[in-house]
Parts: sequence; C-alpha cells; structure tokens
Amino acid sequence: MNTELYVLPLVVRIERATPPERTDALEAAAMAVLSLLADPGEWAAELHAWQSTGKIRKVVRRARGAEWRRALALPGRTIAHRTAEVRVHPPVPLDDWPKDLARLQVSGTELTDTAAPPPAVPPVLWENPELEMSAGKAMAQAGHAAQLAWWASDAGERAAWRERGMAVSVRPAPARDSFDAKVAAGLPVVRDAGFTEIEPGSCTFVADAPWLAGRVFRA
Repeated sequence: MNTELYVLPLVVRIERATPPERTDALEAAAMAVLSLLADPGEWAAELHAWQSTGKIRKVVRRARGAEWRRALALPGRTIAHRTAEVRVHPPVPLDDWPKDLARLQVSGTELTDTAAPPPAVPPVLWENPELEMSAGKAMAQAGHAAQLAWWASDAGERAAWRERGMAVSVRPAPARDSFDAKVAAGLPVVRDAGFTEIEPGSCTFVADAPWLAGRVFRA
C-alpha cells in the first residue's frame, strides 16, 4: 500500500453575485469525482496513487474571478451542472499542492437552495439531516458517497450509469430514522474521519440505488 497521503482537489466556483445552489454544487462535486473514476485519462497514475493509500480524502476550495481562471489553467476537468461549476484536479500529495490551488480558501462555502431541486433520480446520495456541514464539507462527503457507490457497482451497472451521463441526486434524508434505516440496509455509507467540522465516525451520507442494497462495501 502506498504510504504517502494523497488528496483529491475540488474547486467550486462561487461568484459573489451569482453563487450556485447548494444542491447543484453537491451534485456537481459528486459527478466530478465520478467523471475522474470512470475516465481518468492521462491521470491514471495519480488516481492509482491516491486510491492505493486506502483513503479517499478530498478537499473542496472555492474560487471566483481571476482565481477561477487560474484554476482553469491547471490540469483538471470542469463539471457544469445547472447553476454550479466544479473543477476536479488530479490527486496531489497532501503537502504538495499546486500554488494556485493551495492559495484558495476552504472556508466561505455557505451555500443555500433558493428553490426546490428537481425530482431525484437514482442513485440518490442521502445526507444525514442531523449534521451541520458547510457546503464545502458536504461536497467532499457527497463525493465520497458517489465513489463508494461506484466501487460497489459492477461493470454492467457502471456502463448503464455512464449512459445516463453519470447523473446523481443529492438530497437531505427526510428524517433521522429514515437515514438510519438506509444505513442498516447494506448500502454504501460514508463515515467521516473527523478532520474537520464533525465528530470522527459520523455517518454523513448513504448512497441509495436499486442495485446497491445489501452489498459489502469498502469503507
């Protein structure tokens, strides 16, 4: 196993006058992670190094204006999803970020939804309704949930998912008992390492789709 810790950088565009909807940003982050997993392209070696650590750490930073343009100039891939734009960059060593990414802020991602999102389609990434997370933190957690769902899907299920454009829905679970029932149903569950915002071991997201129930998953 690779002992050097790698991290997957995600950058969300948050312009002062036109911030994205929270749900759109979370879904875009999940889709950005899935895009890299489904087609790593020239970054296959970086992706392997990241996943071989046994951890799937992700860090979300925000950018606007010139910051965003500098992020676009770096190797990466942008997912535009309704009101949101999220750029995923190839994994980097935890202590060796590209300068133009390292200078971006992690804080300041307090996004809200101003309108109800469209009807959810599976897979649905259910957020724990009792945890308070910034949008940036929740984006990383949604990315984890999408990755666990991808790992749990077989080749045929992944192919069908690709045909749907790697679509994913993110929604808050309607109640804690509903969330707990999904945790108990053998679905992919994200348990946070506790580096930021919430207690270690907290269940943050559950990935739910008809083909995922009752399987054994990597944590």
